[in-house]
Amino acid sequence: MAYITCKDLVLGYDGRIVSKGINFSVGIGDYLCIVGENGAGKSTLMKTVLKLNQPMEGSVEYGDGLSRKELGYLPQQTVVQKDFPASVYEIVLSGNLSRIGARPFYGRKEKDRTKEIMEKLSIWDLRDRCYRDLSGGQQQRVLLSRALVATEKLLLLDEPVSGLDPKVTAEMYQLIRDLNKDGLTVIMISHDISMAIQYASHILHLGRKQLFYGKTEDYLQSDAWKIFGKAVEEE
Repeated sequence: MAYITCKDLVLGYDGRIVSKGINFSVGIGDYLCIVGENGAGKSTLMKTVLKLNQPMEGSVEYGDGLSRKELGYLPQQTVVQKDFPASVYEIVLSGNLSRIGARPFYGRKEKDRTKEIMEKLSIWDLRDRCYRDLSGGQQQRVLLSRALVATEKLLLLDEPVSGLDPKVTAEMYQLIRDLNKDGLTVIMISHDISMAIQYASHILHLGRKQLFYGKTEDYLQSDAWKIFGKAVEEE
């Protein structure tokens, strides 16, 4: 059974439909990239998968032992978040909140996992730095570390390289790809179609309705790619 199964989703708000006819599943080890034009409902879909939003119609089901507490989520960063006055260590450690339940403190297990993830993403030496004093790339590594602390199964990323320079963007994409190769399942929203077809195992293309869902190699033969890919090439 898949980690995530979405059936006949209709997305929208204030009674207005944004996208409809959405059917897809995400299995263990998949790397799904969600693409589409602005306003196609990509972020709305991700929040619906996280069960932060309710669909207008349809359902989102978790399977294979996945629970909501085991999801790691990296949303788009706001201006306020970029100026957050906390230490790097405090921010990453807070990714354990879903794990500790009603306990009022972090235990050794949570602290050890936090250190392990920070070392893996090469930010342990930044642990005492104030988050708002970091570069954009460093901030994204901190937020990615926080999301990873929360999960060993499924990572959801909403435009994780937005505003980053090309070198840092390439490093972030490679890091996410390496995490996927290590067994972490990934769902990512991206405007970078060239990245999607290079790294993702599956593509979900949204418009006013679902335009494509399937393996990346099949997407490159689809009508959705013929239209969208050509438009990207002309930019």
